[in-house]
Amino acid sequence: MTFNWVNSIVENRAFQLLSRIILTLPFWGAAIEHGIGFNAWIGTMAHFNLNPPVLFAVFTLLTLVVGTILTVFTNKWAWLGAGALGIFTFLTIPIAHAFWTMKDPQAHTEFYTVLEHLAIIGGLMVLATQARNAETAAGA
Repeated sequence: MTFNWVNSIVENRAFQLLSRIILTLPFWGAAIEHGIGFNAWIGTMAHFNLNPPVLFAVFTLLTLVVGTILTVFTNKWAWLGAGALGIFTFLTIPIAHAFWTMKDPQAHTEFYTVLEHLAIIGGLMVLATQARNAETAAGA
């Protein structure tokens, strides 16, 4: 049983938009930061042995920007944006947060970063599923 006031909130378009903005905050925040400090972003790519670093910097920045735009501002392509951001986030785990190769206290910190990454991936999975279901229902 769902209360009417709960339905009113979760079915509200402004609430849905706000939830997408909050879920993608790490991605558009990173896109702004890395766009402004692009040379430092290239250095980060080099630090993690992603070669050529300029190419990886450009592609990761594009993934952040395009994935966020698709996730926040579309229903039809939200699943694609959420999927791209989820895959990107998953790939950062072995590249930048490989806690299993580290010693404490860094391993402990990175472990919790990985858990946060997995929680965000889960949120993106829910968003993608709901957006796809809404799109399918609208077309039916």
